[in-house]
Amino acid sequence: MYNFIYFSGEKDQSTTIDSDIIQDIKVMLDSNNVLVRSYRMVRDTFQKNPQVDMKLRLIGRRERDGRTYNLPTTSEVAALIVGDICDSIEKRDIVVETKTGFLQRISELHPSYLPLQYPLLFPYGDDGYSVDILHRGLSFTTNSKRAKCTMREYFAFRIQDRDHSFSLILNSKRLFQQFLVDAYTMIETERLHYIRRQQHVLRCESYENLRKQKAQGSTKVSNVGQRVILPSSFTGGARYMLQNYLDAMSLCKWFGYPDFFITFTCNPKCQRLKGFLRILHFNQKTGLIYYVDVYTIEFQKRGLPHSHICLFMYSDYKLPTVELIDPIISAEIPDKIEEPELYSLVNEFMIHGPCGAENINCPRMSVDENGFPLYRRRNDGHFEEKSGVKLDNRNVVPYNKYLLKRYQTHINVEWCNQGSYIKYLLKYTNKGPDRATVVVVVPTNNECENNDTVDEIAEYYDCRYLSACEASWRIFSYDVHCRYPSVVRLPFHLPNQQQIVYGEDDDIDDVLDKPSVAASKFTAWMECNAINSEARELTYVEFPTKFVWVLNDRYWKRRKVGKSVGRIHSVSPNLGEAYFLRILLNKVKGPTSFDEIRTVNG
Repeated sequence: MYNFIYFSGEKDQSTTIDSDIIQDIKVMLDSNNVLVRSYRMVRDTFQKNPQVDMKLRLIGRRERDGRTYNLPTTSEVAALIVGDICDSIEKRDIVVETKTGFLQRISELHPSYLPLQYPLLFPYGDDGYSVDILHRGLSFTTNSKRAKCTMREYFAFRIQDRDHSFSLILNSKRLFQQFLVDAYTMIETERLHYIRRQQHVLRCESYENLRKQKAQGSTKVSNVGQRVILPSSFTGGARYMLQNYLDAMSLCKWFGYPDFFITFTCNPKCQRLKGFLRILHFNQKTGLIYYVDVYTIEFQKRGLPHSHICLFMYSDYKLPTVELIDPIISAEIPDKIEEPELYSLVNEFMIHGPCGAENINCPRMSVDENGFPLYRRRNDGHFEEKSGVKLDNRNVVPYNKYLLKRYQTHINVEWCNQGSYIKYLLKYTNKGPDRATVVVVVPTNNECENNDTVDEIAEYYDCRYLSACEASWRIFSYDVHCRYPSVVRLPFHLPNQQQIVYGEDDDIDDVLDKPSVAASKFTAWMECNAINSEARELTYVEFPTKFVWVLNDRYWKRRKVGKSVGRIHSVSPNLGEAYFLRILLNKVKGPTSFDEIRTVNG
């Protein structure tokens, strides 16, 4: 069940309902919507004979391909059932009973879910998403790994804006926003439901412990190992956030602290936008020649998204002196006569409004004096007046002239110079999803009982706030976090302690005999060192800069294109031997065995 909350800042909105419009909509649906006609058919039949035990069956599978855009017929969508339901009815079918007195949950996977939820967006009752939609040009007999359309692909198709084609969904205003939120909620719910189902069948244990189980004569592995809850591959989860944080810190290890922190907001009035959001790209006109960048897209409870970008400069283009910073970062009101366009943009986007004592509703910001540089803010007499308050250079947000003129929106450019500022930007880079407190739930007696189980999926969903803007971004599968160069995560383990993921019903011999069990990424690194002289010149963390891991064949090969850096998984000092092994892996080059890793300078 989804709760849609409408936040409005508008006042004196009319709440009068036009009865004529409602009547026209009713007549239109009665005449054209096959689902409405089906319900009307049940109503009329029940009024003629109220003693009949009658049910309406909404059929989940179709005889014809819905992609042909044929309007569904009543016989294809619904069927009347008198008496008991037979066992042959599809599990995906919806059966609506009379006089039961209970609410019935309708599966989001049923093709009639969307037309029932949004009759105005599907006025003909045509099918929504179903699990058996094939990609164009494929058939059910096609031997393809991805023959069927995913839920995300379906919604990305439905909300795509097309030339010479009118879309009722895209022109439904606030109903379109609700549709977007509902659509991505369906997508995310299905993904989490799949992960939750896997908890019952997947296990994770070390290679050595499984061998001990086999030596003791055990052939079942259903009771061995711990369950994986919410993996790091799930965007937005706690493990996903932690891994991105560690990846960003590994870039700092390789290249030093970032030199610029840029906040880029979206201006819906900008003519260059033209309905699209694009990631910021830099070139030499900005004065910035960068080597590494990390950015994240942030969604708040208002307006359009904004991005936070960290730039790491080439060593030859670092900016250690004030003379080099001033041409790139400005914090002054430009001259109205000499630079009229820039003056107008700074006035509109880059001046803080009255705050502090001048505006009690907007307290003045305070920052750590060691976290920000002091930009040049000359007392040149330039000022702007807003809300009766004169604002001068002290109220200007630092900006880059070229970026401001090109993108015409609020773009804050800051120079990073302290470790405390790194913590600030990483907080934004790895910020969790927005949350909102909207309801108080009184627990039942069963819920009051002590329950020590940690449900990470429930924790992720706890008051999760999802805006229409974020929903559309995620439906189109745009990145919410990105970094260049890529960071290769390097696992390691003690001898025979590599982790193995297996099914609950797998035979222990089959698990131990898998080729991937013996060939972990870590052990394959030592095997590559034994046959490649160039590999022996590199430490484990340096290895991804010259070699690429081939997942399917489980081996390392020489890198030909691209650039990556390595990051060894972090471990706690409390783990003892594993912690000391990690220290050695950052120092020892080209070992071919665990004994060689423990050998330093002979």
